Amino acid sequence: MISLIVPAFNEALVLRTLYERVAAAAKTWGDDWELILVDDGSVDETFHLASEIAAADPRFKVLSFSRNFGHQPAVTAGLSYASGDIICVIDADLQDPPEELLRFIDKCREGYDVVYAIRTKRKEGLPKRIAYSTYYRLLKKLASIDIPLDSGDFCVMSRRIVDVMNALPERNRFVRGLRSWAGFRQTGLRYERQARQAGEPKYTLSKLIKLGLDGVFSFSYKPLHIVMIIGLVLGLGAFVLGILVLAQYLSDVTVLGYNPRNARGWTSLMLVILFATGVQLFGMGLLGEYIGRIFEETKARPSYVVGRKVNF
Repeated sequence: MISLIVPAFNEALVLRTLYERVAAAAKTWGDDWELILVDDGSVDETFHLASEIAAADPRFKVLSFSRNFGHQPAVTAGLSYASGDIICVIDADLQDPPEELLRFIDKCREGYDVVYAIRTKRKEGLPKRIAYSTYYRLLKKLASIDIPLDSGDFCVMSRRIVDVMNALPERNRFVRGLRSWAGFRQTGLRYERQARQAGEPKYTLSKLIKLGLDGVFSFSYKPLHIVMIIGLVLGLGAFVLGILVLAQYLSDVTVLGYNPRNARGWTSLMLVILFATGVQLFGMGLLGEYIGRIFEETKARPSYVVGRKVNF
């Protein structure tokens, strides 16, 4: 059995095309299959159209959230409900072509537990491509585990690694990081990411920033270490400079036109105060991000609430 997990938010324009292309591609897989569409609280006709498709084909299943919980909770829900031996994750907008899945499935059949997709020739604008590339390389440097470059959620996984991921208790889930953390045999395949089939992108700038921060704060403590080192360097530098200025004051020596007995130093003092305050606030912000995530985890609320099910 092959399970496809497809998170969707307001994707009514592309649903029928998605189903037709998946059904056509599935003829090459040689196994039974199911498609689990996770409706992430859509406000258009996504659920109704998905229900119509499901009524005609029992292999098409629908989970509908009670509200919009986000892309990562939608993927998490799909993984929890998937019954297949091989589980695939693709986006509903068809930027991840279903026709490419056969290569990934065959690689998984060779014994790999995760076959992740490496994106090439992205269709986004240049600023967005630069931002994505920079982020993935920054994440790789900061993360405490090896997260592959330029790989998103599009992947094929074995049953045993999905069972491991489903057993993890954390609420703020960064799926591509969790699958790397789980280990086992993993490999990547390159593919050309397509342009969106229809509609508008659902990942706004704020959602992309949140996803990026989740990736960093869920798998790295290095930001705290960096701030600690900055604070240590600034503290030692201030201490050494203080000793030098005190010695210069006592000896009444002018160095490069500066004498602490004559110079009032208001401007430099204010700049130092503002810089030190900025570093402190930045450090407090980092601590707040970690503490906020701890707070969310301690509440132990579920990542999502399923409102309706079809064909389960």
